[in-house]
Amino acid sequence: MTKAYLLVTALLAPALFLSGSSVAQQVPPPAPAPATTAAAPQAGQPAGDQAGGLVVDVEGGTSSPTPIAIPVMPAAQIIDTPAGSTDAVGRQLSDIVANDLRNSGLFTPLPPAQLRTVSVPEVTAPAYDYWGGTGAQALVQGYVKANGDGSLTVGCYLYDVASKTELARQGFVVPPSDWRRAGHKCADSIYTRLTGEGPYFDSRVVYVSETGPKGKRIKRLAIMDQDGANHRFLTNGQSIVLTPRFAPNQQSIVFMSYEGKIPSIYVYDLGSGRPRLVVRNAATTFAPRFSPDGRWILFSMATGGNTDIYRVASQGGEPQRLTESPGIDTGGSYSPDGSRIVFESDRSGGQQIYVMNADGSNQQRISFGGGRYATPVWSPRGDLIAFTKVSGAFRIGVMSPSGGGERLLTNSWQDEGPSWSPNGRVITFYRSSRGSQGKADLWMVDLTGNVERKIPTPLDGSDPAWGPIRP
Repeated sequence: MTKAYLLVTALLAPALFLSGSSVAQQVPPPAPAPATTAAAPQAGQPAGDQAGGLVVDVEGGTSSPTPIAIPVMPAAQIIDTPAGSTDAVGRQLSDIVANDLRNSGLFTPLPPAQLRTVSVPEVTAPAYDYWGGTGAQALVQGYVKANGDGSLTVGCYLYDVASKTELARQGFVVPPSDWRRAGHKCADSIYTRLTGEGPYFDSRVVYVSETGPKGKRIKRLAIMDQDGANHRFLTNGQSIVLTPRFAPNQQSIVFMSYEGKIPSIYVYDLGSGRPRLVVRNAATTFAPRFSPDGRWILFSMATGGNTDIYRVASQGGEPQRLTESPGIDTGGSYSPDGSRIVFESDRSGGQQIYVMNADGSNQQRISFGGGRYATPVWSPRGDLIAFTKVSGAFRIGVMSPSGGGERLLTNSWQDEGPSWSPNGRVITFYRSSRGSQGKADLWMVDLTGNVERKIPTPLDGSDPAWGPIRP
């Protein structure tokens, strides 16, 4: 794993701290900043409930996105770096923060015409009167500084324009190759502070990149940032690959491959770029997925005309059978604590969702609506299960782990394969168009169903899997 950066989180602190893997060091901000004493919000609680400041409603979707000003981050000194000149990096960082917050559907960044030029000293001494006149409720300011060792320092500050107070600050020391991550981390700190929700912008998506006609598709593993940047292919397309999923530690990816026309489970090491065989079996095998602790890989296997859920140690070994119903059991996904598994089965005569204990005991059906249910996956928050609903069209929906509160979030012809964002507020999936030349693309939808957007990819895409927040 690449040591991406040194992260400092000093929310509501009087100075900007940067902590590395061993020793914490203090880096002074570019100008004195007012100290604040309000406590950070608890997870899932709007920031204003505790701090008395600006509140962003995560349930409101696009009904009232918060106006936010994000001027260009100035450079302490204009210096050429491997990432570009520091002033160019500052412009691009501001764009990344603005795009992340805009894509959440909860914020409306002000247009460039309303953004004044900000100097480095002004980063910690905002022109509140000016920003108040623009209609912005929140203000994000930051700076970029090139360091003598070749790294970059990026500062990120959040202000409540109406109350003229600082709400949060965060700082990063990054190698030039990871400068975009500083922008995502800055956006995460703003999103988290104003909504009380967990972060999700500094994360990655692995998926199957596809080319060619529907009957003869070339399928390659690909990985990218959640906004589509830093895209790269992991396999060459000589063998069909399916259903990639991240390991909890983000160092590897488990996936299906038909190399040699034999379905097999591999674990791809992101550091070395090498796949490792885990299960190779002439029986048809489906949808491998890691357990939350990374010890097990859950998958389905068809033997003797029957398909059941199995698990195998992540390092390989003899698979253990968890279900033994006469129907087709597949699509298993662990609960966040690893104690339960959700899966799909047609044992009742139709494709429905079931849950069971991690050892296969206490199997219970939880879906009872019309149509069929497929590809269930447990939210990282543990409160919901996402699924594909098949009833004429294919749609993405959610329900509680007990089966209650079913809601459909999309309404297209063929949406399937949901995967949760790290904070459990957004779902990625793939959407296929009609016809023999139809394409598949990656999309995202939030839990309100109001915020939906396409994820840019160089080619067609399917089977997306969202990874955890990056450290």
